[in-house]
Amino acid sequence: MEHLTVLIAESAPDFSLEGMWAEMGIFAKLVLIGLLVMFLVALAIIIERWVAYGKAKRQSINYIMMLRTYLQERKMQEAVAAAQQHPASPVAKVVGAGLREYLEGLEALREEGPDDVGDFDLVDAVNRQMERSKERETANLKRGLTWLATVGSTAPFVGLLGTVVGIINSFQGLSGDGGGGLGAVSGGISEALVATAVGLLVAIPAVMLFNVFNGRVEAYQIDMNDVASELIDFVLKEGRYG
Repeated sequence: MEHLTVLIAESAPDFSLEGMWAEMGIFAKLVLIGLLVMFLVALAIIIERWVAYGKAKRQSINYIMMLRTYLQERKMQEAVAAAQQHPASPVAKVVGAGLREYLEGLEALREEGPDDVGDFDLVDAVNRQMERSKERETANLKRGLTWLATVGSTAPFVGLLGTVVGIINSFQGLSGDGGGGLGAVSGGISEALVATAVGLLVAIPAVMLFNVFNGRVEAYQIDMNDVASELIDFVLKEGRYG
């Protein structure tokens, strides 16, 4: 009886992480290493974007408060300088580009005269400059999100691939040994399922934070559009001809 107990203990699969890693085949190990790399890439993107969006929010709020005061007092140069002091704010970059275009346009009108600049429209020039800046800033805000979405969408399939291959290898081993029942393959199947579990653990936070960050980007786009519209209103009502 004691001898039988020893045999069962020796043949029982080791479900510890070290034991499963030791029993895994080369392909399963490569899958787990790939998932680990994907996790590290996703983690780096998440940390970088979290910090970037936090800075953008703080600096945007601060700049918008300053901008309203400067526009009321018609301190255009100060508004441009303040935009340069808030480099992490997409709102500051968009409005700063519009303000610089506005001041350059006013200078051109003063130096050349309205009759010498043809069909030059200062309001249209400011609007086009801010539109270009908004496109650049939107692309900058979305930097890294494509990789995060890729990790979230592909990690479960990578894990599933490792699981399928592991199960195939387990049943091939069972066939080669001439049988043995489910107990003979339970260890291999359990090890194979680890790949799916790891894939899901990598994908779930990546997908969740991708959606959160997309919401942040949309909020910044709304802020950029709102503040840009306010600047256009200012140019139309008060500052078109300086």
